[in-house]
Amino acid sequence: MSFLNIKDKSYVVFGIANRKSVAFHIAKVLQDEGAKLICSVQNNDQKAVVKKFFPTADCYLCNVEDETQIKDIAKKIGKNHKEISGLVHSIAFANYSEGLQPFHKTVKADFLQAMDISCFSFISLASALKPYFTNDASLITISISTTRMAAESYGYMAPVKAALNSSIVFLAKSLSHDTKIRVNGVGASLLKTSASAGIPGYIEPYLYAEQATLRKEALKTEEVANCAVFLLSSTSSGINAQTVVVDAGMSTNFFDKDIVKKAMS
Repeated sequence: MSFLNIKDKSYVVFGIANRKSVAFHIAKVLQDEGAKLICSVQNNDQKAVVKKFFPTADCYLCNVEDETQIKDIAKKIGKNHKEISGLVHSIAFANYSEGLQPFHKTVKADFLQAMDISCFSFISLASALKPYFTNDASLITISISTTRMAAESYGYMAPVKAALNSSIVFLAKSLSHDTKIRVNGVGASLLKTSASAGIPGYIEPYLYAEQATLRKEALKTEEVANCAVFLLSSTSSGINAQTVVVDAGMSTNFFDKDIVKKAMS
């Protein structure tokens, strides 16, 4: 038996956008470890990415803003795959319709749409797919390393991710009433992904975060994926209702002497 013991088990991955996305790297690790991939994407361009790099994976289209589509895809997956050992929710969206604004000027429609796509979809997918999960399935979502840091460039997405982190706890408790399903999150610090590139003013905070890590090297998307797959595996069976922070030590190092010196010069 391998350390992860995920060979031939089926995992549903939501959120593959392109080769830089967190979901792509999670899917790659799952595939390399012999798992069976089931993917769901939003459009045909993303489906083409899946079919190119994961040709043996079944791929479905689903707009998670549409509850009917979520229920339909769950039925299709259940019919075609019977037992699902895990779910990857790597979906986030923010529409800065009026550009980056001070937080108190957040546009209500933008905030609610981000909450729907980035947070509530995890709850909805867990509910719709529950009949097809194995009794000890593992569900994970991709969050951020802290929601207590008021990063202006991230805008209203930090409160949305805070709701997602709370949902992890409540889902884990709710599902425990009649299963041994686990629910966890990976709290990643700043990454070089296509999604992050769309955040206004992202580059300078990303470069700062790299200097704030203990190793002075940016966090790699592959490192987040490795933690995610560990949480999906039975090897992490004792971890439940947690958001595991993956930040290369950044959160411990804000008073690094070199950073302080540059700030004061």
